[in-house]
Amino acid sequence: MSLPDHKSTEKQPSYAAPNFHVVQLNVGGHLYTTTLSTLRKHSDSKLAELFSGPPKLRADTQGRYFIDRDGSHFGAILEFLRSEQLPKENIPEVHKEAVHYNIKPLIKRLEETPRLFGELVGRQQFLSRVPHYKENIEVLIRIARAEAIAARHSTIIICVLRTEEDLGFYDNAINSLEADKESVVTFGPWKAAPLVKDLLDCVKMDIESQGYTVSIQPHAVEKSFLSRSYDYFYELTFTWW
Repeated sequence: MSLPDHKSTEKQPSYAAPNFHVVQLNVGGHLYTTTLSTLRKHSDSKLAELFSGPPKLRADTQGRYFIDRDGSHFGAILEFLRSEQLPKENIPEVHKEAVHYNIKPLIKRLEETPRLFGELVGRQQFLSRVPHYKENIEVLIRIARAEAIAARHSTIIICVLRTEEDLGFYDNAINSLEADKESVVTFGPWKAAPLVKDLLDCVKMDIESQGYTVSIQPHAVEKSFLSRSYDYFYELTFTWW
């Protein structure tokens, strides 16, 4: 008579189990306890897919289902699934997780909050009308890094042309510069309400979001009685240490 194999007595939940079945989760080292009904609340979400049908997740050494993702904001995801309560902080980070797990009601409500509405609808719509904006940000960072060798600061001149009329003066303006004209990065013109200051705020915000420390101030150009002075130029200074 053969004896039964000795296996772990810890049971994983059956995916045919009732929705009230308790589930232990390990999300990137953060531990959570919830129920299948919570995880399956939105049937078209990635979480519902993971916890319906055949098992799609591996268990950690303690038998908890493991999701290989930063779990810092997973608690906010669970709280919305339980009570539809929105987080009061870390809105962009929770939105990123909601998009990953494809929880559409949460995505929609987060995008209606003032912060994300302003970012996604207002600011991004404006920047989409500024020619080559993203490419220019990358160029600025690349030039700044190249000029940072053995220096605490590196400064790049940027030219901001708000209107088509400004663009018409570009050649004369660039020739008035004493700085290296080849390294000047030019933004604009654009057809939208925001002003030059708004664009400069966006440039600073998007560079600092990548971890850099920057400041922007007008570039002083020598005035001449014989030629027009131009206020299109700004110094963008990176501080490295």
